[in-house]
Amino acid sequence: MLQVPFIRQNKELVLERLALKQFKELGLIEEVLALDDKRKQLTLAYDETQAKIKIASDEIGKLMKGGQKEEAEQRKATVADLKQQQQPLTEQLNETEKLLHDTLIKLPNLPAASVPPGRTPEENVEVRAGGAKPALAAEAMPHWDLAKKYDLIDFELGNKITGSGFPVYKNKGARLQRALIQYFLDYNISKGYMEYMPPHLVNADTAYGTGQLPDKEGQMYFVGEDKLYLIPTAEVPVTNIYRDEILKDSDLPIKMTAYTPCFRREAGSYGKDVRGLNRVHQFDKVEVVQLVHPEKSYEVLEEMVAHVEGLIQALQLPYRILRLCGGDMGFTSALTYDFEVYSAAQQKWLEVSSVSNFEAYQANRMKIRFKDSGGKPQLVHTLNGSSLALPRILACLLENNQAADGIHIPPVLQQYFGAEKIS
Repeated sequence: MLQVPFIRQNKELVLERLALKQFKELGLIEEVLALDDKRKQLTLAYDETQAKIKIASDEIGKLMKGGQKEEAEQRKATVADLKQQQQPLTEQLNETEKLLHDTLIKLPNLPAASVPPGRTPEENVEVRAGGAKPALAAEAMPHWDLAKKYDLIDFELGNKITGSGFPVYKNKGARLQRALIQYFLDYNISKGYMEYMPPHLVNADTAYGTGQLPDKEGQMYFVGEDKLYLIPTAEVPVTNIYRDEILKDSDLPIKMTAYTPCFRREAGSYGKDVRGLNRVHQFDKVEVVQLVHPEKSYEVLEEMVAHVEGLIQALQLPYRILRLCGGDMGFTSALTYDFEVYSAAQQKWLEVSSVSNFEAYQANRMKIRFKDSGGKPQLVHTLNGSSLALPRILACLLENNQAADGIHIPPVLQQYFGAEKIS
């Protein structure tokens, strides 16, 4: 959530950056400032009335001690009248503060200065690429056919049990899935991340804290009777671990990692681009989250990008890293890098990770602060990244490593998988 003082002091910059993000409701900025003005006026009137009440209340005690009962009763009547005047002020102030908050949360985070202009994914900027695209045989299969051939994933069984987009991993497919999760976690832990196993359902306060509510409400599965949401990513529960806490400067950075299943409705997704594992409603993902000092967040962002890049390089997959343009960024992000790996059988790039800096946007919603060297509370900066999301990684591993004698497993995974290939 943006902070009102910053908006007031940097109004033109805010409008310019929101326009870069293709945000259309720029009139909300004037609404925020007008509501803040009204809040200040009501607060001043409330405080002035409260001061009069205190003065009159203090006088009552003195008058009673001095035996001036009649004057004391007059002061009591004054206090009662002032309190009656204060009641509508309290109601107006509460209403204005709520309206101000409800207007603020409609504003997305401001994109960083390094975010390129653009409206569509085609205008994202390639930062760098690595790995070699494999040359597959003419009879090479996409992963959904490989999954059937080697009995790795049953899409029809998932459709029977739950519905479309809920695959069932089996046999060596399940083992490979487990191997990837374990490798990702071990890799993250070796780099200083603490592992967590968070709940897979969260309440509305938690979903609000990371910005899923109200922006992505329609994309989450909701358990109505209990008013809980199935998590779309481990970012949601893990970042909220420190909600409403004040940390010490020496506590930073805080580095957390977690494996969870993730649930996304993906409303409106259809067609050939959703075949197999390309887009599913339930999938596994390992996440990394950091809470850092504001002065170091962009340095840490580059470190996290290199961290994810190291994972993909170890899997020997061809990849590219994109800096997202303003129009393709998420609501809460200040700067996002997307990782895509190349699916050789499908001959297309598939997104497998996003690494983002949210600056103080999430921290302001969650009230995650730290005391600086002068003892003053400041908001931390939050960052997160997928390291990695499994479905498309698995799809590319199967497709890119297929050969006449089976599917070869990258060396880094063999100790986890327990074999060199699937045959």
